[in-house]
Amino acid sequence: MHDDDFSLFKAELRGVKPLKQDRADPGKPKVDRTHLAVLRQAASVAINAIKVDGMSDQFVLDVGPEEPLHWANDGVQESQMRKLKLGQIGFDGSLDLHGMSVEVARDTLWAFLAEASKFEVRCVRITHGKSIRTDGRRPMLKSHVNTWLRQHSQVLGFTSCLPKHGGTGAIYAMLKRTMLDGRDD
Repeated sequence: MHDDDFSLFKAELRGVKPLKQDRADPGKPKVDRTHLAVLRQAASVAINAIKVDGMSDQFVLDVGPEEPLHWANDGVQESQMRKLKLGQIGFDGSLDLHGMSVEVARDTLWAFLAEASKFEVRCVRITHGKSIRTDGRRPMLKSHVNTWLRQHSQVLGFTSCLPKHGGTGAIYAMLKRTMLDGRDD
């Protein structure tokens, strides 16, 4: 550096005060690991209570990770369920519940089905996953979704998806339509 450059630099720094500390402040508070552990535990515990939405956890049907799901409400034609299973009824909405706690998944599923019914959607895909839990028990979300959909008044039937749409980690659900197609009732 030339003397001229140094004197120019010194002139530019005139009036600048040096920092009193040499450490940066990241602006984030330190993580309270105890509180985080409590929140994680609460998120993984299923609350056995009847909700106002009508979807109960009193009795959850335990299903395996690779077990295909299939259920039809009384009066639903087997030919319609065959078409659903073969992916011949296109789905107009999709919901992914991966990574959600049971409580959040229930509320999200309830809102999704309400929205689908509002728009007279015929078929939706719900991805619940099929992961085996760390405690070695069956997949929690898959088992709960299987139970909840059997209780929902708008669900006519459901079946596991084709492999290209998620296989046994997702289901196609056929919903009632009230205004557009009276045959569903």
